[in-house]
Amino acid sequence: MKIGILLKQVPDTETKIQLTADKTSVDTSAVKWIVNPYDENAIEAAIQLKEKKGGEVIVFSMGPARCVDAMRTALAMGADRAVRVDTADGEWDSYTTAVALAEALKAEGVELVFAGKQAIDDDASQMVQLVAERMGAASLGIIETFELSEDGKSATVTRPVSGGTKEIIQVTLPAVFGCDKGLNTPRYASLPGIMKAKAKPVVEKKGAELLGGETIKIKKMGYSLPPERQPGRKLTGSPQELVDGLVKFLKEDVKII
Repeated sequence: MKIGILLKQVPDTETKIQLTADKTSVDTSAVKWIVNPYDENAIEAAIQLKEKKGGEVIVFSMGPARCVDAMRTALAMGADRAVRVDTADGEWDSYTTAVALAEALKAEGVELVFAGKQAIDDDASQMVQLVAERMGAASLGIIETFELSEDGKSATVTRPVSGGTKEIIQVTLPAVFGCDKGLNTPRYASLPGIMKAKAKPVVEKKGAELLGGETIKIKKMGYSLPPERQPGRKLTGSPQELVDGLVKFLKEDVKII
């Protein structure tokens, strides 16, 4: 069985985001990049399944050459090889990204795919469903448990519904699963794993060649940063002066009374 992982490299949450001068994109020159945290659970799910049932784990990611660093992390954790879909050519949104990834997955004959439930940079939560649709596969957006059948043709999963209720679903493969934090605890890459990852193959595919004429559905017109927070105000004086000052502030500045 070939098990696929969808991996995205995202900015570290501690990174201070800056925009380009024309405010049409994010300035990535000083960004520290990490593996999308939810994708770490997808990596772990794929590796655990391989350890139980056998098979081959293939990592798929879209982006420039720097994405290979994130892919090497997955390879060090135990994935077997990787496919990077290059984004140098073509226009990209969630739709065209899903088209290219789905074509790459189909070309490798992957029928079981794990992905993070969402990416922490844009929180779009679209990739699981879009990729599954393009593959003609089932999709389950958030799973908390996973069990593959003995014949490898279906899987049983649980996912949250609401109010603490859990839904148990049996799905026939092919399928794409979105992984949440509660699914597992991602392992750390061992030193031998890190060394072996350097020799594992990473194949590059041209993203534009996988689109088959498909075009973007959404065009981002620009970006804006949130306004800077105003400094706090400290009141001093007697208790009565503090009360009077607070009332004045709420009435004249904040205008809530």
